[in-house]
Amino acid sequence: MEIKRVLNNNAAITIDQSGSEIIVLGKGIAFQKQKGDLLEDQKIEKIFHLSNSDVFLRFQELLTEIPLEYMNLSDEIITMAKSELGKKLNDSIYVSFSDHLYNSVKRFKEGIVIKNALLWDIRRFYPVEYKIAVKALERIQETLDLRLPEDEAGFIALHFVNAEDLEANQDSYQVTKIMQEISNIVRYYFKIEFDEESLYYYRFITHLKFFAQRLTSHKLHSDKNEEGLVDVVKIRFQTAYACVEKVSEHIERNYQYVLTDEEKLYLTIHIHRVVYKD
Repeated sequence: MEIKRVLNNNAAITIDQSGSEIIVLGKGIAFQKQKGDLLEDQKIEKIFHLSNSDVFLRFQELLTEIPLEYMNLSDEIITMAKSELGKKLNDSIYVSFSDHLYNSVKRFKEGIVIKNALLWDIRRFYPVEYKIAVKALERIQETLDLRLPEDEAGFIALHFVNAEDLEANQDSYQVTKIMQEISNIVRYYFKIEFDEESLYYYRFITHLKFFAQRLTSHKLHSDKNEEGLVDVVKIRFQTAYACVEKVSEHIERNYQYVLTDEEKLYLTIHIHRVVYKD
């Protein structure tokens, strides 16, 4: 393959057989080389096909700042996450997670540890992603001979969650914070602890996640004139609806958004089911 552009001693841009630009990594692969020179195939360790042009450009910039060891480790962890999640991840994770990994290790070596205020909630809301993140910490330890704190597993899990949204426009930390706030209102209102293994809880959390995603991305529902159904729900699920009113007040006060009748309707039903399991 012919070099189109040298990024650093260990990275270059070239063209694949389909005519698309790709980034290749390998120790010393572009050392003392320039545009037009041929790459040595045996030195290629990683090949990145990034279809999003913005991500492609940001990834190039990142390669000039981050050592090859971290880029390879990041790619290994992302590949593991894709395999265990069984789904595609947005290409943006190659930029966001690689950058996060390098800077997290750098801060840790400098004695700076950032606490994750949502760690417990991340474990509850995203158990699969969290388990993969714990494995990532183990892989980091094996490769770099240092153990990042458990708080870091929470941050890594959110990178996976964020990349599962193929539009990659969600703020996973903010989404999780909103989910935490609503679930806490319900817990305190009913003075209960959730059965986190139940199907009702899974449905409740899934509903909160989609609502929080819509709220943070400003893609909220327009009211579909559910007033009649809401009146029925008010009577049938009085306690759950009263709790929803508390949630509604919180959202309006903190996020300047007024819940529609439709949103109140479905949130009431999910709260009733998760509390009373029927």
